[in-house]
Amino acid sequence: MDLLSKAAELGIQTEFFDGQGSRHVTPPEALGLIIDAMPQPAAHRLLDRIVVIRQGEQSRSELSAQAALPVRWRIVGDAATLAEGDAGERMVTWPQDLPSGTYRLQLCDASGHSEELPLLVAPPRAFGGAFDRAWLIAVQLYSLRSERNWGIGDFTDLANLIDLAAALGAGGIGLNPLHALFDDRPGDCSPYSPNSRMFLNPLYVDVEKLPEFSLADLPGVDIAALRDGELIDYQVVAAAKWRALREAFDKFRASPGPGRREAFDAFRNERGALLTRFACFEVLRHKFGSPWWEWLEEWRRPDDARCAELRAGGDAAEVEFVEFTQWCADDQLRGCRDRAAERGMSVGLYLDVAVGVQSDGFDAWNEQTAISRLLSVGAPPDSLNTAGQNWGLAGFNAPGLELTGFAAYREMLRASMRYAGAIRLDHVLGLNRLYLVPHGFAAHQGVYVQMPFEALLAVTAQESVDHRCVVIGEDLGTVPDGFRDRLAAWGIWSYRVMMFERDFHRGWFFGLDHYLPNALVTFNTHDLATYSGWRASTDLQMKRSIGVDPGESDDSRRHALVMLGDALRHQGIQHDDIYAVLTFLARTPSRLLAIALEDLLGVLDQPNVPGTVSEHPNWRRRLPKPIEHIADAINRQALLAATADRRTAG
Repeated sequence: MDLLSKAAELGIQTEFFDGQGSRHVTPPEALGLIIDAMPQPAAHRLLDRIVVIRQGEQSRSELSAQAALPVRWRIVGDAATLAEGDAGERMVTWPQDLPSGTYRLQLCDASGHSEELPLLVAPPRAFGGAFDRAWLIAVQLYSLRSERNWGIGDFTDLANLIDLAAALGAGGIGLNPLHALFDDRPGDCSPYSPNSRMFLNPLYVDVEKLPEFSLADLPGVDIAALRDGELIDYQVVAAAKWRALREAFDKFRASPGPGRREAFDAFRNERGALLTRFACFEVLRHKFGSPWWEWLEEWRRPDDARCAELRAGGDAAEVEFVEFTQWCADDQLRGCRDRAAERGMSVGLYLDVAVGVQSDGFDAWNEQTAISRLLSVGAPPDSLNTAGQNWGLAGFNAPGLELTGFAAYREMLRASMRYAGAIRLDHVLGLNRLYLVPHGFAAHQGVYVQMPFEALLAVTAQESVDHRCVVIGEDLGTVPDGFRDRLAAWGIWSYRVMMFERDFHRGWFFGLDHYLPNALVTFNTHDLATYSGWRASTDLQMKRSIGVDPGESDDSRRHALVMLGDALRHQGIQHDDIYAVLTFLARTPSRLLAIALEDLLGVLDQPNVPGTVSEHPNWRRRLPKPIEHIADAINRQALLAATADRRTAG
């Protein structure tokens, strides 16, 4: 089979037109690497695609011309047969009364050829939310200052922010990804470049809340000094917090308090083999000091029997320490989830899920079939990034997802939904097609690879309904025709950023009726200017000062400010501050409004500048006010007026 035929079999688009209309043809050497990086897809002669059934709706599939009729089919779940029948025609109509779940479809035609593929039965739509219209405070958790934390925002700060937000009538708190990073690389602090999306970052644990910890166990550590400065010193903060966690663990292991060992064991049982694998991976990563593909052969793939031996052997304490820190993080985050519910918040926690993972991290090791470590997720050239983007993250691949029954994608959703009333899927366009760049090639030399869109939407709907969790898709960028309609048909909400909701030829901002009801609306994102920074053009000045093209002239910005004023005046809003914009956004039909805490505090600098590493202090800037004084820094009257008809009783 030649290269192009192999590419077609894998759903690889060998050429495409970028956002500027330029045609790109993937070089053969890059195409070859992409093909080699993917697993061999399951061969399907009788049916060429995964079957997706939406409950209550008729679902039909067409058998291939190669199928010799009649074809016997069986739908199997666990060890039981749920339904079976014979297809005497090429069009098969599937049962409508099957329970939601993931099953195996077994087929056998008249010639004796048999095959098996996934069959997904899903609710007709994802969970739609148990609220009408609400608003959230969005915050980078690490950025929270307080008079008691250890230099980085933690789960106690989050609990206090929940109290503050509930008193203002907010329906929830939006957070950056809380995924596990690398404990020995604290400088790699981007929450969007995780070690694992299955587990949490223990740096968010409030160590002083742990029963086993006492400040007396850490002589010589100046906690107040950890809080100094505008920027977080992750090296220093991480060293202190990991030392404290270790002290707490040693005490726990030696003499656990009443009920603590039982609670820990219950957590371990709940998270099962996945937690053990993660803990073993972390121990092995430290032991070998190299990427997992360079480890001893027997450890290059996860093996539950070997992991059990590791946990029972000389490394038992180290494995248990990793499990302990995850237990502490889980316990405190669940406490925040419960606190939001107690305060009557209609949404609770709104968590972000990163689009990919680091290739040398746990998820890529644990799921080597469904995740391609040699390919990086990115984006093709467009008007803002003319060279294209390579995000340096490993993502899912289509054949691997099918071969594993979508287990890795499902577990990723569950890991965040267990705490959340809503999640945001970063770069949701990747459910339909992913732009992948092979290692060693420039960003513009990538390819689009088709993903099993309907199957991924079905899994998303299953988990959303099971967890009663709204799913919001970050649908920014080059959006294919019909994509948003398909998301909406499955109940996946849109993500609308006012800065982009404009007619860019004329410059004017769209009116209220442009916004969809099932959407989250916000003025900006963590990758864009804050409102104060946008009005003052400090983002343009900052980007030019570090050699980044802002993609916008000063004249264009001045025109945008005039256009914003026109949009506000059209709604009878006579002022131009952040509360004016929030008044406008609160009037849109969109059911969720996210308000960045940076905007309420008048912060000028944005959390992250895409395309930079050390040129800008990404993910390190603290908020200017500690949480104990945030309420005094916010114009409470203006905020209450802007959000009046979205308020949740706190």
